[in-house]
Amino acid sequence: MRDLILFALIIVLGTFGELCIARAMQQVEGASHFTPAAILRVIGNALRVRWLWVGLGMMTTAFFALLTILSTEQVSFVVPVTAANYVVGVMGGMFFLGESINRQRWAGVLLICAGVSLVLIGK
Repeated sequence: MRDLILFALIIVLGTFGELCIARAMQQVEGASHFTPAAILRVIGNALRVRWLWVGLGMMTTAFFALLTILSTEQVSFVVPVTAANYVVGVMGGMFFLGESINRQRWAGVLLICAGVSLVLIGK
C-alpha cells in the first residue's frame, strides 16, 4: 500500500507540477534574444507567477516520494512504472492546458500503458 501511495505521488504530483509550471511559463513573455539579461528577465517574471510556485511544491513532494521508493525498490522497476506520468501528462495537457492531442500521440500513450503493464505483471 505504501508503494502504491508513493507511486501515485510521483506520477500525479510530479506531472501536475510540470503542468503548473507550463501554465506559468505561458503567462510569461519569452526571451526575444538569448542573452543573460533577457533570460534573467524571463526568470524574474516567472518567479512572480503563482502557478510556478504551486508546480515547484508539487514537484518537490514528488521528488521526495521518488527518493523514498528508490530506497526500497529496484530502479529497473521504479523507472518504467513512473513512465505512467506520460499518460497523466497528455491528459493534463488536454484538460488543464487545452492542448489538442492527435492520434499518433494517443497511440504512443497506449504503447506506454502496455509497457507499464508488462513491468507490473513481471513484478
